Amino acid sequence: MATTEAERLRRLAVVRRLEAAGFRAWPASSTSFDGTWAVRLTASFPAKRLNSVNPLDPSDHSDIAGRVARAAERFAAFGRPLVFRQSPLAPKPLIDYLDRAGWSSFAESIVLTADLSAIDLSAAIDRIPMRDMARYVDASLKVHERSPDMRAGLMAILEAIRPAKALFVRESPDGAPVAVMLAIHDEDLAGLLDLAVAPSARRQGIGQDLVTTALRYCVHKGAKTGWLQVEADNEAGRALYHGLGFTEAYRYIYRAPPGVAL
Repeated sequence: MATTEAERLRRLAVVRRLEAAGFRAWPASSTSFDGTWAVRLTASFPAKRLNSVNPLDPSDHSDIAGRVARAAERFAAFGRPLVFRQSPLAPKPLIDYLDRAGWSSFAESIVLTADLSAIDLSAAIDRIPMRDMARYVDASLKVHERSPDMRAGLMAILEAIRPAKALFVRESPDGAPVAVMLAIHDEDLAGLLDLAVAPSARRQGIGQDLVTTALRYCVHKGAKTGWLQVEADNEAGRALYHGLGFTEAYRYIYRAPPGVAL
């Protein structure tokens, strides 16, 4: 069935709202704009979402070559490889330009949403979020198996989040962190980020327990819609979220120039 113009515009409105929520939930240390292209850079943390060019208007495609060159200069000055994040908001002429220039596509991710009133959270355990941000950062780095050198960068990101945030950590009987989750309550939206479960603690229902706990917490705060992002090849994560009632809203991929190693 063909998509009508009204349906296309409604879909783009949803994408714009979720993209804005994602930017607020995981803020870059520097965001500048070239037209409606958001240039996000973060020297202290290497995440692609924090270090990428994000086109936000399908109709904004003037002077593509010049704007790509300017972005390359900004990324080089920041010491980061040039990366574009291509969502449904990316202009078709820009996509064609990157294709012709041989840019690679990688790390496809899916944005999922759910009507929280349709999810049965009655069995979820009410937990008080962690107040100690430094302790959460240490737990997150350990569970994600990231370098301790990223500690200051992750701390700065969490401190910069403006919507209400809730930090959740699960620990083993001996006090070692085995799972983490960050929930962002932003008006009627509940964003779930940073979920990770240590390899030794997987397949025990801990991930689902954290997700439902975080959603229940946000529902108590007034959230109506849940959203999250999962890599397309993360079959276990996708199964977990679909089982809870999350459905696909849209996808995005990253693009890099030929020869750029990431």
